[in-house]
Amino acid sequence: MIDRDHAEEVQEIEALRRAMMRSWWWVCLALWLSVGILSLWWLRSGLQELGEYFTWAAVRYMLYYERRAAIGLGLCYGMTLALLVSESRHILWGLSDGERSRLLTHLNKIRNQGPSHPQWKIIRPAESHSGK
Repeated sequence: MIDRDHAEEVQEIEALRRAMMRSWWWVCLALWLSVGILSLWWLRSGLQELGEYFTWAAVRYMLYYERRAAIGLGLCYGMTLALLVSESRHILWGLSDGERSRLLTHLNKIRNQGPSHPQWKIIRPAESHSGK
């Protein structure tokens, strides 16, 4: 019985982690579609020049003189890189103790509130579908 409860808890934690990562990927996509496109728009003249004659010095100066665009692209790039590293670390080494503790705390809050919690369907999809 304890093994079954533990296996169920592991599944719920993994479902919660997947849902949270999916949400972060949606935020990242929204960031690229808003800030990223706006930043590229600000760099359009510099990008046209780079198309004709590419040098790394030209890239550096373009980003140096268009600080807003550089900050926007840096934000988009940083978010994407952070998510890729997080996913890779999870694939290679699994959840860290801190992540597991944080997810378990959140899972307990969801369980305590029960089916009225918005994320209940994430951790208990079978129960949420049987009630319809």
